[in-house]
Amino acid sequence: MNDPYKTLGISKTASADELKKAYRKLAKQHHPDLNPGNNESASRFKDISSAYDILSDADKRARFDRGEIDASGQERPDASFYGAHAGGPQGAKYRAGPGFDPSDLFADMFARAGQTGGGAGGFGRGGGDFREFKMRGNDLSYSLAVDFLEASRGVQRRLSFPDGRTLDVNVPAGAETGTILRLRGQGQPGMGGGPAGDALVEIKVESHPLFRREGNNVLVELPITLTEAVAGGKINVPTIEGPVSMSVPPGSNTGTKLRLRGRGIAPKGATAGDQYITLKVMLPKQPDQALRDFVENWPGRDYEVRGS
Repeated sequence: MNDPYKTLGISKTASADELKKAYRKLAKQHHPDLNPGNNESASRFKDISSAYDILSDADKRARFDRGEIDASGQERPDASFYGAHAGGPQGAKYRAGPGFDPSDLFADMFARAGQTGGGAGGFGRGGGDFREFKMRGNDLSYSLAVDFLEASRGVQRRLSFPDGRTLDVNVPAGAETGTILRLRGQGQPGMGGGPAGDALVEIKVESHPLFRREGNNVLVELPITLTEAVAGGKINVPTIEGPVSMSVPPGSNTGTKLRLRGRGIAPKGATAGDQYITLKVMLPKQPDQALRDFVENWPGRDYEVRGS
């Protein structure tokens, strides 16, 4: 995979604002919804999104700069397999449960042993059979990066564990950054026949170049032509489920807000939100002399917009 800095066309000293600006510019240029059927743009958009995922995460960016992970987020061969953040193929990270201290493990062992009937004489009932000791395994924490649209609609992703196991994880529709999925029995094994701990998967939803979430509503800024703004008309609007047709009222202006009912995010058991479209009137990129002549001779050209 290409160097993420080169993919986004920025230097290694670029600030977070410079990074975001470069990403938005390229993402809008190559987004599949704006380039239907263009496989090259689709591939480029995927590379741009992957590069932004690495560099927008301060931890990942620092680890990439130190050479600990590659441009896809994978651990480099010389990195410790059980490092503090071992990367899986889907961007999963591994670490011991929060606040884990080996000394706590043995303290807990002795405490539980005492509760089962052992005292100064040893473990277990009747004088200390250590084989009767049981303890639940520790929980393990992971993080999983999920595309905005996948998180909105729900998706199944495969999580790879450091010991080589894999598990298909169902990310529910409407998952947000910070959502925790508990995979029971997928943590560290228990002791003495005790149950295994759980795997706690924290969801990180990646940003999207067109859509923004506010509660269960989806917000999008949509450019329209001067003709569409003045005369109105039908336009195609991107939504999380694909483009839909809607009407632009005559006389629309930059900042005009339109609503598509029920086109927002619909978490399981909740009412779907709406999509709000903010219009942005765009003039032609190239100077148009005919348009300029018309405006200069238009009787209403001096209308007030800034107040008296």
